[in-house]
Amino acid sequence: MATVSAEFEVFGQVQGCYFTKYLKEQCDTLGIGGWVKTTKKGTFFGIIQGTKPNVELMVMWLSNTGSPGSKIERCEMKNWTNIARPEFKGFSVRF
Repeated sequence: MATVSAEFEVFGQVQGCYFTKYLKEQCDTLGIGGWVKTTKKGTFFGIIQGTKPNVELMVMWLSNTGSPGSKIERCEMKNWTNIARPEFKGFSVRF
């Protein structure tokens, strides 16, 4: 099964609603590796890596679901690449 990597940025009301906690839980459930951090402009930016079907599920979560209390305006995805194996073991929150 193909393994992919992609960068994401989530816009909207996503701070102060435990977004990163729920994001990490979802990634752990799907076996997605990578990381996320808060940007100076109030968005979340990160990288996700895993099997293509699971990364696509994660993109749907980032675009439409999010954490309870979050209001996602949009999720931008870029730099999709096929990779031999994930660079990250697990998913982390960076500060």
